[in-house]
Amino acid sequence: MMAASNFEFKYRFWIFGALFWTAFASYSVDHQNAAAALVNWIGHLRGATATDAQAQVVLAIAALICLTAALLRTWATAYLNPEVMVDMQMHTSRLVADGPYRYVRNPLYLGNILLGLGFGMMASRIGFVILVAAMIFFDYRLILREETGIMASQGDSYRAYCAAVPRLLPALRPKLPSAGGLPNWADGFLGEAFMWVMAASVVTFAITLKQTVFFVVLGSAFVVYAICLAIIKQRRKPVSADGQPSKR
Repeated sequence: MMAASNFEFKYRFWIFGALFWTAFASYSVDHQNAAAALVNWIGHLRGATATDAQAQVVLAIAALICLTAALLRTWATAYLNPEVMVDMQMHTSRLVADGPYRYVRNPLYLGNILLGLGFGMMASRIGFVILVAAMIFFDYRLILREETGIMASQGDSYRAYCAAVPRLLPALRPKLPSAGGLPNWADGFLGEAFMWVMAASVVTFAITLKQTVFFVVLGSAFVVYAICLAIIKQRRKPVSADGQPSKR
């Protein structure tokens, strides 16, 4: 598999958005919701009629997967910083091998895949397949690009890290001793607030089974993202001697 291009890495957020849009647009050709289809299939195997309560159980599991994705990404971002998360340039000058990076080399991309798996239950059957497959494919291309850049920058230290820590399937126990780094949870939640609100949209739908509530919460995720992005960009501005943001 080829690594992602500069264009793909630079505009990865919008490409991820396009993947979600395509998955949900598939309702135009497949009107059956993935979660409902799963409940109906289980009911058929049991020789029973599917109920709303069973659908809520499936959606609750999907919501739990989305929450796990948000938590994993927040944990990982807490050891980096939110500026790295929104930057269009790749960062290879520092090797992070603490927190979740002791279990898996790419916890952020693993979080993306988990989100696709859980959120895909809100799409159609075709949309679920599209979203999960495309998320795995695109994330893997991004991983290959980042690992190539880090390998060129870090050399033997990164080779040793790769030999010890799995790429995408996390180990059950840490593969490296702690480097003593401390997570900045405020930064972690700032960088991943968007993910938490997306997960919350699935949680609210699992509870209410009302599409209006789902789309209201989901829409607010983009408002939250815009606010957090503005805060992060403000923090990145150079500061002058009098403590004010520089106008350069």
